[in-house]
Amino acid sequence: MANYTAADIKALRERTGAGMMDVKKALDEADGDFDKAIEAIRIKGLKGAAKRESRSAAEGLVAAKVVDGTKGFLVEVNAETDFVAKSDKFVGLADQVLETAVAHDVDTLEQLLEADVDGKKLADHVTEEGATLGEKVLVSRVAKVEGAAVDAYLHKTAKDLPAQVGVLIAVDADTEDARTAAHDVAVHAAAMAPVHLTRDEVPEETVADERRIAEETARAEEKPEQAIPKIIEGRVNAFFKDNVLLDQPFAKDPKQTVAQILEAAGTSAKAMARFRVGS
Repeated sequence: MANYTAADIKALRERTGAGMMDVKKALDEADGDFDKAIEAIRIKGLKGAAKRESRSAAEGLVAAKVVDGTKGFLVEVNAETDFVAKSDKFVGLADQVLETAVAHDVDTLEQLLEADVDGKKLADHVTEEGATLGEKVLVSRVAKVEGAAVDAYLHKTAKDLPAQVGVLIAVDADTEDARTAAHDVAVHAAAMAPVHLTRDEVPEETVADERRIAEETARAEEKPEQAIPKIIEGRVNAFFKDNVLLDQPFAKDPKQTVAQILEAAGTSAKAMARFRVGS
């Protein structure tokens, strides 16, 4: 029988996240050698990685960090089940992904996945860690915003799970009022789910489709011909209010738009990033 203790089993489980029987089997195969047992667990997990590729990884978390108050990073890391998503090992992995994004000052997912972690690509590191967790694990998104001041807000949709919604808001002034407004707008964006920061960011084809649908709907409703142009503009503006952050009625004071709230604080929004896990 291999020479190992209950403390070795506990330590190996904490190190790898593997189950009790898998840990014991690995220690037996490695004749009690801790490092060889870790390697055996990873090899076993990686062999199953290809089988997991087709699975859906729709659970997970978002994590955010602001550096020097002027630069914010947001990442989404996914797993297959919420059981894994709330585990300490997965949360630790997500923190490592976030710190890698910060350390390498990445702008794109490709840059992040290629970034070095202990002599290997982050993508390979995440695959190996997923192997020990026994699930498909992936990094799906990263965002970076910069401004005179940046606020990050994370929201939990369930008490027992990590944050599922994350928002970064960058503004062009670094005053107490501007920072307060940036935070309030970040909280608003988490709840109201804007898709774009400004109207200019909405693709032209999207606006054209909305105009076409508005016109076809008005004609189907047999609205007066002379009223149709005004109806079209009204419905397109309603689309902007639903989807554009600066056009949205502010959640805490719907009589004002988000743009007006920022203007009253002596600032304007430079950038926004919003992730919700799985969407």
